[in-house]
Amino acid sequence: MKKIVLILIVAFLVSLNLGVIAQPPPPPSDPGGFGGGGNLPVGGSAPIGNGIIFLIGFAGLYGGKKIFKARREFDKFDKEEE
Repeated sequence: MKKIVLILIVAFLVSLNLGVIAQPPPPPSDPGGFGGGGNLPVGGSAPIGNGIIFLIGFAGLYGGKKIFKARREFDKFDKEEE
């Protein structure tokens, strides 16, 4: 059990640092031309960061629910054998 908690803590801390590694791409050198121009990032301004946070959070909640249910079933099975 302690090993699983340690692995979860390490995975959580590593996931916090992933945003530091990513850097935005440099702005386009030629502001003219077709496509609107300007100083926009290459992929536009799609807000995918919050969606990923929600996805990971809900996946963690779902996994926690499954672990809780499995432990409860295991305890119930263990008490029946006694």
